[in-house]
Amino acid sequence: MDITTLQIVWFVLIAVLWTGFLLLEGFDYGVAMLIPFLGRTEKEKRVIVNTIGPVWDGNEVWLLTAGGAMFAAFPAWYATLFSGLYLPLFLVLVGLIIRGVSFEYRAKRPETKWRRTFDWCAAIGSFVVALVLGVAFANFLIGLPVTPLPAVTAQATTAVFMLTPAPYLLQLFSPFGLLGGVVLVVLFLFHGSIYLTVKTRGVVQDRARAFATVIGLVAIVGGALFLVLQNTVIHPTGWIGWGLLVVAAAGLVIGWWFVGRGGRPGLALTGTGVSIIAVAAGIFTAMFPNLGFVNAPGAAMQLNIATAASQDSTLTIMLIAAVIFVPIVLGYTAWTYWVFRRPLSVDNIPDDEPAPAHAG
Repeated sequence: MDITTLQIVWFVLIAVLWTGFLLLEGFDYGVAMLIPFLGRTEKEKRVIVNTIGPVWDGNEVWLLTAGGAMFAAFPAWYATLFSGLYLPLFLVLVGLIIRGVSFEYRAKRPETKWRRTFDWCAAIGSFVVALVLGVAFANFLIGLPVTPLPAVTAQATTAVFMLTPAPYLLQLFSPFGLLGGVVLVVLFLFHGSIYLTVKTRGVVQDRARAFATVIGLVAIVGGALFLVLQNTVIHPTGWIGWGLLVVAAAGLVIGWWFVGRGGRPGLALTGTGVSIIAVAAGIFTAMFPNLGFVNAPGAAMQLNIATAASQDSTLTIMLIAAVIFVPIVLGYTAWTYWVFRRPLSVDNIPDDEPAPAHAG
């Protein structure tokens, strides 16, 4: 089956949605993981939580939209992943539930033990999601082995595949898979700590900057190791892969320099953002056109963009809807960040009022 322009467009759109998720949720996952460590007093913790309070659930919409787009545009891709990887995806779901509940419930009661519990829930939930997603993306580079179900023939028009073996869980945690998980956690911590230096003032900002200068070095070393292995051993993509590697490495170095010695946290946040975009672009470039799968040799049908896609009429209708609604979503997202653009400090937190339930 030939790959059509619509299929390529939707693959690119899904890559953009996942990149938006990694870019925006990356800093708020990093911030959430840092709540128990950078906040020493209740006021300091509330400052940290309130930096992401107005935006964390909006950032999560990028994940839901990416999953929905995969389901509608490439149903065989979605079905194969969710049927074969339901155990790690269940871990992601648990992590999302834990962190969401923690933001909503930490201010329901004034006891220190109550709030400390939900601070740790936010940190642990964010860590689990980041780790599992990092492991998953690393395995897309390695390639997930799939075979068509016995009922599939060469004349079939709908691809039905399964991961082998199923359930597919322990195989994910290869050395390279674990490296991908750890690197994504570290990258989110670096991205989140820089975000805190932009959005806070005073003691919280000082601690965030000090942490960023340390974790930044870990991110640079770990990221370089992951990207070099990706482009030399796991899934070489030629000059495109090396070009994206250079951009990603430069972004991390810029982030580390400007958050510490340069004293320009805004430029530092831009640097880590560019690095995340470059890494995501490299991953999705390697996934084209087989969607991160390795097909069984001699199989009657191969799982790729063409066989996994919906009909062109469906993709056309979806594209019209995307052209209309995506600018609206981007517009109100930008407006939200603009409204809550001012940095916070402990002086902005009142002594005698509980934090709003939605913001921490």
